[in-house]
Amino acid sequence: MLERIFGLGAHGTSVRGELLAGLTTFLTMAYIVFVNPEILAAAGVPKEAAFVATCLAAAFGSLLMAFIANVPVAIAPGMGLNAFFAYVVVVQMHYSWQAALGCVFLSGCLFVLVTVTGVREAIVGGVPRSLRIAITAGIGLFLAIIALKSAGLVAASPATFVTLGDLHEPGVILAALGFLCVAGLSAWGFRGALLAGILAVTALSFVFAGNVFQGVFAAPPSIAPTLFALDIPGALSGGLINVILVFFMVELFDATGTLIAVAGRAGLMREKGDRRLSRALLADSLSIPVGAMLGTSSTTAYLESAAGVAAGGRTGLTAATVAALFLLCLFFAPLAGSAPAYATAPALLYVACLMLRDIAELDWDDVTEWAPACVAALAMPFTYSIANGVACGFIGYAALKLVTGRAREAKPVVWIVAALFLLRYAVMPAG
Repeated sequence: MLERIFGLGAHGTSVRGELLAGLTTFLTMAYIVFVNPEILAAAGVPKEAAFVATCLAAAFGSLLMAFIANVPVAIAPGMGLNAFFAYVVVVQMHYSWQAALGCVFLSGCLFVLVTVTGVREAIVGGVPRSLRIAITAGIGLFLAIIALKSAGLVAASPATFVTLGDLHEPGVILAALGFLCVAGLSAWGFRGALLAGILAVTALSFVFAGNVFQGVFAAPPSIAPTLFALDIPGALSGGLINVILVFFMVELFDATGTLIAVAGRAGLMREKGDRRLSRALLADSLSIPVGAMLGTSSTTAYLESAAGVAAGGRTGLTAATVAALFLLCLFFAPLAGSAPAYATAPALLYVACLMLRDIAELDWDDVTEWAPACVAALAMPFTYSIANGVACGFIGYAALKLVTGRAREAKPVVWIVAALFLLRYAVMPAG
């Protein structure tokens, strides 16, 4: 049956190889079941329900990828957009988490529409590579400042805005040790380094930081507090169109880039005109509104799937294995609930560091490319908003091309997006 569904022989793989690849991918991304509920809880989303929504959304998205596209790519709530959801849309902009879920749902529907109609290629092709790099790097910086704050390594200062935290606090010390653990294990090629770091710091927190052990296994908590809690009218009426646009754009670039990188590494698809890529993007886009209905921020294809591909994963059976393991995680809710913020902070900081690597690929010989990209990346942490960073990037890119007489180099998508953000800033305060 598995041969008939996934074509294992045609892809030169076996059931055992696919199961091992799925386990490898899962170990590299299982940290999300600890990190995502912690981040969403900052927005007021019930943590236990967010945990269930995270597991179910990851399982559902990975199954879509398995059976619609038959590629070894797993899906789960994405890092970066969950922070944008919680710390910007809800905490900073003061919208309800239900309205933020409505934005996620609408952005997912828009993603489905552009995927089905083929508009996706025109949008992705029209956005400069420098701005795509800037968005990734900027989200990395944004995650970094959140991680450092959660770890207690940085604190507020009335004179300098931020300063060094109290290094005598047990949580700060454990977070620092956790980051060294994650980085060290990664250097040795250990696949589950992020998960191991979270578990190690959580275990030490019971001994040195007064954390209370809540157990390991239990029946899954109720998802009722977040199931279908999204507020679509609130998302449409609350001036959140720019938020929907940011969700959509980051989802689009993240999914497309990840799928091309991971599946391309396995020799499964090309960048353009490949039906498997189109089906994979459709699976990815369909998972976003479903995740919003369950109660979590945007889902996306995970770059960590490359670990499974390196381990021999070639078909959707790898993704289906990941889905089964996420469903199994539902019974580990007490353990996930025991992990304090400073235990998940090291994993978040390590992911942030990984996202900064692409900044080296900017064209540093062309100031009209690297200058707006750097402004976009720096604006995200310093304005505490991914939306502001994206806006600065597009507006700066268009303006710089215009004043240097190179306006033709900016494609229509750039001018349209820049105009939308300018209009947004003209009619309402930034934030």
